[in-house]
Amino acid sequence: MVKACLNGGRRPDEHPAVPLTAAELAADAARCARAGVAAVHVHPRDDDGAESLDPSVIAAAVGAVRATRPGLPVGVSTGAWIIPDPAERVAAVRAWTVLPDFASVNAHEPGAVAVAAALHERGVMVEAGLWTQAAVDAWRRWPTPTGRVLVECMAESVEVALADAAAILAALPDRCPPVLLHGEGPATWPVLGEAVRRGLATRIGLEDTLLLPDGTTAPDNAALVAAARALGAR
Repeated sequence: MVKACLNGGRRPDEHPAVPLTAAELAADAARCARAGVAAVHVHPRDDDGAESLDPSVIAAAVGAVRATRPGLPVGVSTGAWIIPDPAERVAAVRAWTVLPDFASVNAHEPGAVAVAAALHERGVMVEAGLWTQAAVDAWRRWPTPTGRVLVECMAESVEVALADAAAILAALPDRCPPVLLHGEGPATWPVLGEAVRRGLATRIGLEDTLLLPDGTTAPDNAALVAAARALGAR
């Protein structure tokens, strides 16, 4: 399974094809679906371009993707950088009027347990973001069911990122939810290759990298998806 991560915290000055508005996210999601992704992960933005968990912002982004590409699963981030206060983050989730199919929760962040519980109560599939072995230990104590585990290798060094991937994967329990492995920056493509080698789900998109495997700038998310699919086919 390949998921497209369309924008993350990227700004248009980093790449002109970064989608921000609900309409842009929807159009980009449709292009990536045609290129072969099974789901999309988005960071909805408010009118000022800031990441937001506001009910109206989430509803606009999720609703636009579903209207443009019915049936394509769409997920959002609940990163603590969006709303630092855990109680406010939980309140935002409980106020959503349109629910995404899934949402990521970083296990190392304050309030992760409460945010995951709020998502589960609303019927949103929880993705546990695991950046370190310590995060694996924290996640294993969650009382909330997890639909997918995200092994996220955030180091820019390829060597360190691949070592982190091996260590985190080795720390996962034998009976583990489906695992998605990905990296970012210079480690994006080597970690994606490792995911392919291990037969794991992965993701690709402008959130993680602006470059194609040959080092040239990707024109858009769909081009990154096509490159990832070609790598998997090989």
